[in-house]
Amino acid sequence: MIMPRGQELMMPVNPLFIALTIVVALALNMLPWGGWVWMPDWLLLVLAFWGVHQSGKVGMGIGFFLGLSMDVHQSALLGQHALSYVLLMFACRQASRRVLWFNVLIQAMYMAPLFVMAHAVEVVVRMVAGGIFPGPWVLIAPLIEAVLWPVASWILLAPQRRPPDRDSNRPL
Repeated sequence: MIMPRGQELMMPVNPLFIALTIVVALALNMLPWGGWVWMPDWLLLVLAFWGVHQSGKVGMGIGFFLGLSMDVHQSALLGQHALSYVLLMFACRQASRRVLWFNVLIQAMYMAPLFVMAHAVEVVVRMVAGGIFPGPWVLIAPLIEAVLWPVASWILLAPQRRPPDRDSNRPL
């Protein structure tokens, strides 16, 4: 595959690093933020990132399991987060080849509708089950997640940017 101009060749990602970032995002989601509806879903952001960059390793099954754990933690309707995470992972897998050709800012603009879709699924499922509309503030969370996309890309791709061990016998 031909690399896009200006993009560096990355080293393979360590599966333990993927697991660590997902656990950290899950822990951030489980912190008591006070129930602010505009607070970004950290797990959604990290799952979307790995769904775009490593769609073969982080898929819909992991999204479903983590969505159920978020439902249990938040005492939400069972399957509410699971459905939105699975739909997001499916959309990320479908879009991953297109998204990776762009720079991080354009990627963020491309991911914003996917974040809106994931939050909209959660709100619609909650309202169908008899909940109330959380208000227009719920639209801020996906925008914050899109703004955080370049930061997440920089942090989560940092271990792959490290240079390989230099060998004095190799010219590269």
